[in-house]
Amino acid sequence: MEQNGKTILTPETVSQAIHDEVRDVEVIDVHTHLLPPTHGNLMLWGIDELLTYHYLVSEYFMVAPADLTHEKFFAKSKSEQAALVWKGLFVERSPISEACQGVVTTLHRLGLEKLLAERDLTGIRAWFQKQPLEEHVERIFRLAKVRYAVMTNIPYVEEEAKHWQPEAKPVTSRLRTALRIDNYLKGDWFSISAALKKEGLEENLDGAKEYLRRWAKIYKPEYMMASTPHDWRYPDPAAAASMKPLVKAFAGFGASELLEKVVAPVCEELSLPIALKLGAWRGMSPDLDPCCGGDGVASADLASLQALCAKFPKVKFLVTVLSRGNQHELTVVVQKTRNLHLYGCWWYCNNPSIIEELTKMRTEMLGTAYTAQHSDCRVLEQLLYKWDHSRQIIGEALVPYYLRLLRRGWRLTRDELKRDVQLLLGGSYEAFMAR
Repeated sequence: MEQNGKTILTPETVSQAIHDEVRDVEVIDVHTHLLPPTHGNLMLWGIDELLTYHYLVSEYFMVAPADLTHEKFFAKSKSEQAALVWKGLFVERSPISEACQGVVTTLHRLGLEKLLAERDLTGIRAWFQKQPLEEHVERIFRLAKVRYAVMTNIPYVEEEAKHWQPEAKPVTSRLRTALRIDNYLKGDWFSISAALKKEGLEENLDGAKEYLRRWAKIYKPEYMMASTPHDWRYPDPAAAASMKPLVKAFAGFGASELLEKVVAPVCEELSLPIALKLGAWRGMSPDLDPCCGGDGVASADLASLQALCAKFPKVKFLVTVLSRGNQHELTVVVQKTRNLHLYGCWWYCNNPSIIEELTKMRTEMLGTAYTAQHSDCRVLEQLLYKWDHSRQIIGEALVPYYLRLLRRGWRLTRDELKRDVQLLLGGSYEAFMAR
């Protein structure tokens, strides 16, 4: 219905309009592990990387032959591993898990339905090998309708750092940087000290601050970020605070001290937010660590998050949590904390049933003041399925709220709906970052 040159939505038209707007909006992917083609083998792409992603390797070992140990599997080449996963999860049974369906969706979006129907892994590999990489990257972003994605950049990993020093290699405008500082929030002074020594900095708190400043200047990051240990607490437990001076000197500086005296002051100085990922139980299943698949999930202590935000009101924080059990409490914390922004359905929460549940709960409590999803992609082509699947679920989850408004006399234009969808899928993130 048109009125004064504007499209007015009705109860009969709003559902399709929501699905169309969510399908077509160009999103901002606020957290990924993607890297550019200029970073060589660190950039993961193609069918073998898709098939050996840790979701699928973990799933494969639930059905793998008993005599195939983890050691034997990881001793094989990438293509051999991929062939085993393909056979075990796509040939010998239907690929109905979310991770498997993700591969199917990805190949479908790339026009490879015939090869997929024939289970022709050789043909699929041949197709990927023919793709010019730079063009392929742009095509994936265009098909996924991702305006830009934020990378995860780790300065103390030499294999990555060499691509930024002495001069940074070119990075596509589709990717932006984030400075990852897990060792600071772990209180891992040993690794921090080694990084400081390597760069000729003093092995003290001033050196630790200068290290962050240097890499912030190199990366020009959107934010600093860390995935915390599953038992992370702020402030540190009393036992650490009361440590004897000699023992404390040997241990270095704890996580809370590094946060208070290094990370937060530098972030405030540089106007950089801190993005936190809470609740990953690192190394729960060490046999799967070679593919990054050994991590589990634990409930995070959200009182620590609230205390951190209260302690540093001038620092902006972004947060996502891994445990479904934390989600309601987190949403309440976000609602009460002005310098905290909630984003995405991370990892084990990135499944359709949970995305639907979280989108509804967050919308009911936060309106449009959150970011509904991020992909967490490590492999380039995962952008296709993660955003396709999420768009469908998010669109469907939003319909009842707008339908209820219209049935109660609210007038809603198509432009207003478009605005709301943009807020949920990147606009609220940018508004929070700009505050």
